[in-house]
Amino acid sequence: MYKILKKEVLNQAVIMMEVEAPYVAARCEAGQFVIVRIDENGERIPLTIADFDREKNSVTIIFQTVGYSTKLMAELEEGDAFEDFVGPLGQPAPFKKWNKIIGIAGGVGAAPLYPQLKKLSEQGVECDVIIGGRSAEFVILAEKFAKFCKNVYIMTDDGTLGEQGLVTKKLQELIEAGNAYDHAIAIGPLIMMKFVVQVTKQFDLPTTVSLNPIMIDGTGMCGGCRVTVGGETKFACVDGPDFDGFLVDFDECMKRQTFYKEEEHACMMKLAK
Repeated sequence: MYKILKKEVLNQAVIMMEVEAPYVAARCEAGQFVIVRIDENGERIPLTIADFDREKNSVTIIFQTVGYSTKLMAELEEGDAFEDFVGPLGQPAPFKKWNKIIGIAGGVGAAPLYPQLKKLSEQGVECDVIIGGRSAEFVILAEKFAKFCKNVYIMTDDGTLGEQGLVTKKLQELIEAGNAYDHAIAIGPLIMMKFVVQVTKQFDLPTTVSLNPIMIDGTGMCGGCRVTVGGETKFACVDGPDFDGFLVDFDECMKRQTFYKEEEHACMMKLAK
């Protein structure tokens, strides 16, 4: 069993938990993920590692309560425990010797972006970040990014925090203003990452994206997380989750994400009863 050491409600839809998981904490790196299960009958839920503390043997996860299983997870409290907490899974984020990078986060995508920029900053890379959300309450981790990012730009759909508009608007402004970024890392909804890549392609700015397709076993056996990258089939769980954004077939990814909408709706109706 994996004990929940700390729980924090970040907003009405997003929760952060620090979990005691010695094996994962000792071996994980930025960009990797875990698969959690509430109990022996629970669904396997893949979640990117948002942070880790090797001394405390703990791993931090941040999740959005959008489906049946994540709503059950949200009911867990400090002192409760997960049945399974498997990892680290996937490949560590592919870092290079960059001088200056820009991170772009959409909603809960700030969680997996955080350890990547933190690690790059520790390596001496100058980091800027754009964080987007529907409104002020949906902008997360801005204060944490501010500890090591040179500039933190906040964009909200309704203008309740930072500037009003999409993250792509700010990204284009920064590039056109002469910021010499070597690389971009975009993590968020598929549609956001698709449009970020459309911007960075215009300026030939290499871009990494993190994919979160439907996933079951997390070891490459089920094939549920297959994505098309550069015309080749890849498995997000073992080949990713980070890929060259210029090569990803985003339209196919978005179509595949809707495969189990009816089943999810049925489960949610069951939970509501």
